[in-house]
Amino acid sequence: MPASVVAAAGRLRQAIGRSSSWRGPIPRRFSSEPCPAQAAAVRDAFLSFFRDRHHHRLVPSASVRPRGDPTLLFVNAGMNQFKPIFLGTVDPRSEMAGFRRVANSQKCVRAGGRHNDLEDVGRDLSHHTFFEMLGNWAFGGEYFKEEACSMAWELLTQVYGIPKDKLWISYFGGDPNMKLNPDLESRDIWLSLGVPASHVLSFGPQENFWEMGDTGPCGPCTEIHYDLADGVGTPQLVELWNLVFMQYNREADGSLQPLPQRHVDTGMGLERLVAVLQGRHSTYDTDLFSPLLNAIQQGCGAPPYLGRVGAADEGRTDMAYRVVADHIRTLSVCIADGVSPGMSGAPLVLRRILRRAVRFSTEVLRAPLGFLGSLVPVVVEILGDTYPELQKNSAQIANLVSEDEAAFLASLQRGRRIIDRTLRRLGPSDLFPAEVAWSLSMSGDLGLPLDLIELMLEEKGVRLDSAGLARLAQEEAQHRAQQAEPVQEQGLQLSIHTLGELQHRGVPPTDDSPKYNYHLLPSGGYEFGACEAQVLQLYTEDGTAVASVGEGQRCGLLLDKTNFYAEQGGQASDRGYLVRVGQQDVLFPVARAQVCGGFILHEMVAPDCLKVGDRVQLHVDKAWRLGCMEKHTATHLLNWALRQALGPGTEQRGSHLNPERLRFDVATQAPLTPEQLRAVENTVQKAVGQDEAVYMEEVALAHTAHVPGLRSLDEVYPDPVRVVSVGVPVAHALDPASQAALHTSVELCCGTHLLHTGSIGDLVIIGERQLTKGTTRLLAITGEQAQQAREVGESLAQEVEAAAERLSRGSRDVVEAQRLSKDVGQLTDAVDTAVMPQWQRQELQATLKVLQRRANTAIRKLEMRQAAQKTQELLQRHSAGPLIVDTVSTESLSVLVKVVRQLCEQAPSTSVLLLSPQPLGRVLCACQVAQSATPAFTAEAWALAVCSHMGGKAWGSRMVAQGTGSTADVEAALSTARAYALNQL
Repeated sequence: MPASVVAAAGRLRQAIGRSSSWRGPIPRRFSSEPCPAQAAAVRDAFLSFFRDRHHHRLVPSASVRPRGDPTLLFVNAGMNQFKPIFLGTVDPRSEMAGFRRVANSQKCVRAGGRHNDLEDVGRDLSHHTFFEMLGNWAFGGEYFKEEACSMAWELLTQVYGIPKDKLWISYFGGDPNMKLNPDLESRDIWLSLGVPASHVLSFGPQENFWEMGDTGPCGPCTEIHYDLADGVGTPQLVELWNLVFMQYNREADGSLQPLPQRHVDTGMGLERLVAVLQGRHSTYDTDLFSPLLNAIQQGCGAPPYLGRVGAADEGRTDMAYRVVADHIRTLSVCIADGVSPGMSGAPLVLRRILRRAVRFSTEVLRAPLGFLGSLVPVVVEILGDTYPELQKNSAQIANLVSEDEAAFLASLQRGRRIIDRTLRRLGPSDLFPAEVAWSLSMSGDLGLPLDLIELMLEEKGVRLDSAGLARLAQEEAQHRAQQAEPVQEQGLQLSIHTLGELQHRGVPPTDDSPKYNYHLLPSGGYEFGACEAQVLQLYTEDGTAVASVGEGQRCGLLLDKTNFYAEQGGQASDRGYLVRVGQQDVLFPVARAQVCGGFILHEMVAPDCLKVGDRVQLHVDKAWRLGCMEKHTATHLLNWALRQALGPGTEQRGSHLNPERLRFDVATQAPLTPEQLRAVENTVQKAVGQDEAVYMEEVALAHTAHVPGLRSLDEVYPDPVRVVSVGVPVAHALDPASQAALHTSVELCCGTHLLHTGSIGDLVIIGERQLTKGTTRLLAITGEQAQQAREVGESLAQEVEAAAERLSRGSRDVVEAQRLSKDVGQLTDAVDTAVMPQWQRQELQATLKVLQRRANTAIRKLEMRQAAQKTQELLQRHSAGPLIVDTVSTESLSVLVKVVRQLCEQAPSTSVLLLSPQPLGRVLCACQVAQSATPAFTAEAWALAVCSHMGGKAWGSRMVAQGTGSTADVEAALSTARAYALNQL
C-alpha cells in the first residue's frame, strides 16, 4: 500500500474512532443537478429510486413494537421485520416469503437494551432515540455485492448529487481468528466504480463485520462515510450507509458456517443524510427538527436555539431543546404504535424518556404545564403523511403525554417534601436511606429517575446509600423473577441449516390442512378425524437428523401432513398421540407441535422404535382441542363485544388461549368500568345464546385489504388467508357494500374454531388490569367454569348483603363491632381472590370499602363512648393530683389510649398511666405526661420502664406512648409505674 494511502488510512481510523458528532457547517459543493432539499423529498427520492430504477417492492414501516421477538424492546433496525427470512423461518405461504427486492423507511427506537442512545441524546448534535432508517434488501441471492454497491453509489452521487471526493469507503479486512479472508471483492467493486484507492480502506470485525446477535446470520459489511471537513487536515467522517452482506451463520459454539442463502441488508439514517444534503451543522438543524425547535421556543419563551454543546451551552439550554425535540418524536411514534409509558420492559423505558423530557422542559426551559402534549401536533405535521398512524392517534398521544407529565410533576413535588422531611431526621454525617430513595424511584411509588434523586440530594449536600440501593435493586430483580409468568420450556428447533437442507432437497412444507377436518355430530359433540401420514425425517434433541429413534428417546418428528395445530396466533398447540399403521397397540404421545419455516415439528418421547418412511396415524386430544376451539371463538366474540362497548377504534394488542382460559390485551383510554365489563359479557352471551353459525373460508389476502370493520393484527398472514366470520357467510362479510363486518365478528385467523357459538356455553371476564397506561389485559373463562364463577359471585354478593344488614342493625359493644369489621375484611379478601365476574368483583369491592369505613366509624364511636364512661369512673376514684396510675377493664388498646387522652384533657396538669389485664396474663399499657412535666419525664421512657418490667415492649413519643407486656402481678407493675413517675416529678 502506498505511503500516502497508509497515512490516509491512519487519519480515517482516527476519524472513525472518534464520536461522529457534527462539528461545524458542511460546505456545499454538490453537482448542478437539483438536490431534494426537504426531508420528505429526500425520503421519497430514496424510495422512488429503488422502486422505479431497480424494481424493488416498497413495504410499509413495521411498528416499533417488535413482532414476536422477545429479544428486542423496540424495533431498532430496518432488518428486524425481515428476521424470519434471514432465519429461514418465514411461512412459505405468507406474502413475506415472496419478497426478493424490498425497500422502505423504517421507524427505529434505540433506547434501552443492547442499542441504547438515551443518555447521549442532547449532549451532542447527532444522537437520537427515534430515527428513520432507509434501507434496501435482496433476499435469497436476488443480488449481492456488486449490485448493492453500484446502487448505493448511483443514488448518492447521481440522484443526491454528493461530490464523489467527499465519500470514503471502509470494507472488511479479514480476521485470522475467525479464519476469514479480507473482502477483496467489495474493495474491487468500489475501485471499479471510480472510488480512489486512498478512499477505500480496510478494517477489522469490530467495524466491518455485522452480527445480528450472539448467534444467527451475519457477514462482512462495507460502509460509506461522508467527510465533513473541507478537504483540509484530518477527515471528519460520519457514517452514511452500511451495506451488510449476510453470508454466514454464527453457530452456538461460536463457529461460522455458510448460510444456505445469501442476503443483502442495508441501512442509512434519514436524519444524517438530510443534514448532509441540506448542508446543516447537525441533524437538529434540518427541517425534521426545526419546526419543533421553533415550537419549543414559542411555547417556553426560552432564548433561541443556538446549537451549542458542552461548556459553551450555559445553563444547558440547547441540550434541553434537543432532549425535548427528540423525546417528543419518540413518545409520539411509540404511543401511536401501542407502546405506552409503564412499569416494565419497553413501557418502562418510554416512561423514563417522558420523564426526562419533562425534567428538561420544566427545569431548564421553564415550560408551562401541558407543554409537551402541545408539541404532538408538530410531530404529526412533520411525520404524519409518511406514518398515518400518527394522524389517526394524535389526540390520544397528546392526552396521554399531558396526563403523564402532570402526574410526574405532582410526584416531583411530593418527592421533594419527602426528601426534606427525611433530611430533618438525619444526622450531619448520615447517608440518605436507600429505602426512601427506592420508594421515590422509577421502581417504587413516585417514579422519579434515580439520577434526579441523586441530583436533588447533591444540591442539599447529602450522599445516598448506594450500597443499600444496590441491595434493594437485587431483591426487586429476584422478586420479579419469582412473580414472572413461567417461561415455556424451549422446544426442539430446526436450525437455519436444517431448514435450508429441507428446502434444497425439495421437501414441501407440511400440509396441515387436515387440522380443519372436524364436524358436528347430531348429538352436538364434535368428531375429529384421524390423519394418516408418512415420517419424512426424525431429529434428536440437538437437532441432528437421524433415520430412526429408539425407546425412551426424545425427538422431533417431521411428517408430510398433520392434523395437529402448531402453536401460533396466540392459540396453544394441540396435544395427542400417533400410532404406526397396522400396529395400533403402541401409542406415541405427542406433547406439542411447532411450526418452523412452514415445517411442523411434532415433539415426543418415543415408547418404541420409529423410522423414516413409517406410515403413522395421528389423533388429536379431543378435549384439549375442543377447549382451544371454545376459547378461540370466544376470543373473537370478546374482541367484537369490546368494540361495541368501547367504540369501533378499539384495537386488540395481543391474546393467548389454552383450554383453561383466555387472555386478551386491548388498547383502552382508561380501565374498564363495571358497566362496560358487564355490557361486554352481555354482548357475548347474546351471540352465544343465538347459537350463530361460524363460517370459515380461505380467500386471497388482497381481497381483505379494504373491508370496513375487518379485524386483523400486526402479523404476517399467509396468502391465501383464512377468514372467520360469525353469523354471516365469508363472501357476504367481505363484500364492502354489505358492511357486515361492522355488525359482527369478522377476523383474519388461522386458528381452529367452533362451528356454532352455542358450544361456548357462557363467557365470564374474571380479571382485568392495566399492563401499561393505554393497554388493559382481560382474563376470561367459558362454559362450565364460567357458570361456576357466576355462582361464586352470587354467593359472595349475598354475604356482602348480609354484612350490610348486620352493620345497619348496629353493634351492642366494641367486641361485636370489631368482629363485624374483621368479617368485612375477610370478605374483602375473599372477593379480591375469588374466580368470579370482574364487573361484580369491582362492584362488591366498592361496597365493601364503604362497609369497612362504616364499621370502623362504628368502632370509634363505641370506643369513645366506652372511654368516656371509664374516664368518669377513674376521675371519681382519683382526687385531683399530678399523677394517676391505675387499671382499666377493656379489651382494646385503642380504648385504653382514648381513656388516657380524655383524662389528660379533663385534668391537664395530671400525668396518666393505665394498665389493662387481658386473658393469659397479657397486659396492655398506655400513658401520657402532662404538658407541664419536666423535659426529662417522657411518656415513651415511662411506658418502656413499665413494659420492660413486664417483659414486653413500648413505643411512642415524648407526650404519648403505649405498649404491651405479660405478668401475673399487675400490682407490681403499677408500683413500678408510680415509682418511676414520682422519681421524675
